[in-house]
Amino acid sequence: MLIDGINLVARKVPTWAVYIVYLIPVPVLLYQGMTGGLGREPINALERELGEIALQLLVIGLCISPLRKFAGVNLIKFRRAIGLLAFTYVVLHLLVWAVLDIQSLERVWADIIKRPYITIGMAAFVMMIPLAVTSNNRSVRALGAVWRKLHLLTYPVAILAAVHFIWLSKGFQLEPLVYLTVILGLLALRVPSLLRKVAV
Repeated sequence: MLIDGINLVARKVPTWAVYIVYLIPVPVLLYQGMTGGLGREPINALERELGEIALQLLVIGLCISPLRKFAGVNLIKFRRAIGLLAFTYVVLHLLVWAVLDIQSLERVWADIIKRPYITIGMAAFVMMIPLAVTSNNRSVRALGAVWRKLHLLTYPVAILAAVHFIWLSKGFQLEPLVYLTVILGLLALRVPSLLRKVAV
């Protein structure tokens, strides 16, 4: 069966391979930015590309549990890697914005306060920090049930990230709305189990 074949391949693929494959865009984008491959505004293009990859990774992470539950595709072993990669791309996205674009700590703070889409994006980033810090076996053992509740923050993070994308996009654009729709759909699939987790 197709599903059995996918699961067999997934079991054989090492987790480190996911890190390598998904970090390839970083040097590629940097090279394109330095050689004119990202257009007239390479910093803005680089910032957007890194942010969108982070959002895609958040969506992929949200797909893993429904794929196992409804299709029998087991990619759970890659979930931690996907989450940490998403955090990495968010950090890179923020560094490009703060260091290459804004270039001033005072202006960075002013933008966080004054621009709602940046405020929302920063809120999502702050919520991702404890998720990244506790994405290890030691934290899982130490925190127990608290770890599971803490990692429910993944859901508001994904929603805020999609809203951030919608808000910063100029005019009506379909792509950001598609991301939000997909995320809300994936979260809707989790409502029954989510209610059980919160009640525990």
